[in-house]
Amino acid sequence: MNFNDMLKKKKTESPENAEELNNTAANESADAAESTGIDEKTAEDLLKEELSLANDKYLRLYAEFDNFRRRTIKEREDARKMEGRDVITALLPVLDDFERALKATENATEVAPVREGVALIQNKLKNALNQKGLQPMESIGQPFDADLHEAITNIPAPTEDLKGKVIDEMEKGYYLNDKVIRFAKVIVGA
Repeated sequence: MNFNDMLKKKKTESPENAEELNNTAANESADAAESTGIDEKTAEDLLKEELSLANDKYLRLYAEFDNFRRRTIKEREDARKMEGRDVITALLPVLDDFERALKATENATEVAPVREGVALIQNKLKNALNQKGLQPMESIGQPFDADLHEAITNIPAPTEDLKGKVIDEMEKGYYLNDKVIRFAKVIVGA
C-alpha cells in the first residue's frame, strides 16, 4: 500500500481509524526506508550530482558572459579608434592639394593664381565635409537664439528692425547631421 492510497483511506475513515492509519503509515514508511536504504542514498547522490551539474552550468555561463563582456569592450574600443577613419580618408586629397599649393607658392610671382588655387582647395574641403553631414549655420540677419548662437557682444542696431538680431558673425557655426556641433559666435543688435 502506498502513501497516496493511505491518504485516501484516511479521508474516508473516522478519526479513530485515522490515528491507527497514521501509525501504520509511519511504520510502513520506516520499514520501506530500512529495506530501501540504498535508494535513499542514491536519491541523495542524485541530488548532489544534480547540484554539481547546476553549479558547473552556472560557472560556464558566468565565464561565457565574462568573455562576452570583455569582447564587446574591446570591440567598442576598436570602433572608437577607427570611427573617424572615413572622414580622415576623405580629407587626405585636400591635404595633398595643400602640399602642392605650398610648393607652388615658393616660385609664384603673381598672387591671383595662388589665391584661385587656395579657393579651389577650400571648395574641395567644404564638399568633402558636406558629404559627411557637415552643414554651415546661417546666422546673419536671423533672430538671436541662445540654442544656436553664442553672443560675443551687442552693439547699437543700425536700424530698428535689426534689434535682437544677429548683425555680424565672428566665427561660423556648424551642424553635423542636424545637430549643432559648434555654436556661431555672433554680434547682436541692441
